[in-house]
Amino acid sequence: MAGMFTYLAVATGGALGSVTRFWLTGAMTKLTGPWFPWGTLLINVLGSCVIGIVAGISLTPDRVGLHPDLRIFLMTGICGGFTTFSAFSLQTLELIESGELLAAAGYILASVILCLVFVWVGWKLGRL
Repeated sequence: MAGMFTYLAVATGGALGSVTRFWLTGAMTKLTGPWFPWGTLLINVLGSCVIGIVAGISLTPDRVGLHPDLRIFLMTGICGGFTTFSAFSLQTLELIESGELLAAAGYILASVILCLVFVWVGWKLGRL
């Protein structure tokens, strides 16, 4: 069961990740213009890299042991606030690494298709 410090780690990391996302999106829009979501693409790529580094360092038996609260702060807090695409990327990689290629392909297709459909549904509901 997660303690109060764990929730504080997630909240603090989430706040830092969210503020960084907001700043980087604005900076990229100023740099490249509003015609393509370069900021979001960069955020998703960077978040995926960071969660991969932390997982590679800490979630394998022969690697560095991180305190669980530090791992939660980095992976769930910072990466989760910065981008949830990083979690999707890590979970897809874990399926691939475990030989579950069909499940990974299904997860990718389902995630992209369902998220696009439901962002459209939400958009329509929001415009009622």
